[in-house]
Amino acid sequence: MKPCNEHIRKTIKLTSEMIEISEKGDADREDSGCGILYSVLRDSAYKIRKLAEEEKRAHIKKGWWDKQKDV
Repeated sequence: MKPCNEHIRKTIKLTSEMIEISEKGDADREDSGCGILYSVLRDSAYKIRKLAEEEKRAHIKKGWWDKQKDV
């Protein structure tokens, strides 16, 4: 596997973790400041994921992506 693909794969995984943290943090928050923090974290995760998924599609189109690693 190309190192660049592994970084994309890790980025997508990281965004899943960011979304999970934001959801749990938002559920447990006790003030509006934390709400803002978790909203920014969630929004950033979705933006980063979108970019990473676009790069993944570009790599698939170029034939660089090992689809068997996605299983």
